[in-house]
Amino acid sequence: MLGTLGLPLLGLAVFLFIWQAGAKQIDTSLGQFPGPTQVYEQMSSLYAEHISEREREADFYQRQEARNAERVAKDPSYVPKIREYTGKPTFFDQIGTSLVTVLAGFAIAAIIAIPLGICIGLNASLYAALNPIIQLFKPVSPLAWLPLVTMVVSAAYVTDDPMFAKSFLTSLFTVALCCLWPTLINTAVGVSAVSQDLQNVSKVLRLSWMTHVVKIVLPSSVPMIFTGLRLSLGIAWMVLIAAEMLAQNPGLGKFVWDEFQNGSSDSLGRIMVAVLVIGLIGFLLDRIMLLLQRRVSWDKNAITR
Repeated sequence: MLGTLGLPLLGLAVFLFIWQAGAKQIDTSLGQFPGPTQVYEQMSSLYAEHISEREREADFYQRQEARNAERVAKDPSYVPKIREYTGKPTFFDQIGTSLVTVLAGFAIAAIIAIPLGICIGLNASLYAALNPIIQLFKPVSPLAWLPLVTMVVSAAYVTDDPMFAKSFLTSLFTVALCCLWPTLINTAVGVSAVSQDLQNVSKVLRLSWMTHVVKIVLPSSVPMIFTGLRLSLGIAWMVLIAAEMLAQNPGLGKFVWDEFQNGSSDSLGRIMVAVLVIGLIGFLLDRIMLLLQRRVSWDKNAITR
């Protein structure tokens, strides 16, 4: 109990004490650096703003429905039109936007990286051909990809009735480009490290290529694949926040930048709330991926790492 619960709580208490003591010593152009108390107050304020905004949204639709009902009563041939609510997105709305974007970008990266990694791991010639390209693009910063992706999306995605906002696609493809490399590399390494004994069994049984992949390669390389997926998801979350800040696309990154530009006395506290939420979400995403790995992998010790 001491190791499982006591020590983490002790570490958290020490961190909060150091944070509170250090915050009192720092004065900025926007006021004193926020301590835990001020951050809690701003979190409560952001939640209250969210509730208030949802109530305004509900009132907006209720008034609209009442007007439409009255209009239809006077003119049965009238076809009611429902206008979308255009209020300012709240902090919690921004969290939802960022989560949808990062999971979509991560999914696209995984769909590309896992099959390609399997092919590379099974074919040494293909690995030799693609390895220079992987090593070339792997270290490229998302800040370098973002302008290129923005221009390509703007030029290619031209429609009068868009299914997705261009800002969403820009963030999504930037995330996908930056986070596919860990999954690709770890999948290739895991596939190439399949035991020779298992490969000999596959040859003796004369398994087809697809059966060999499904029955032999994938079960053996699952731990490495999930290691790559966990790394990719962490990178995806970091890349998304940076992309949202730079491109001013909806999400937590835009919230942080808007508060910084706002320059009010509450801005630092709100930015600190966003920082803590970003860290907490990143931690939870990693834990979820780790639990998923434990359910599908033969390596049951993965949960402890």
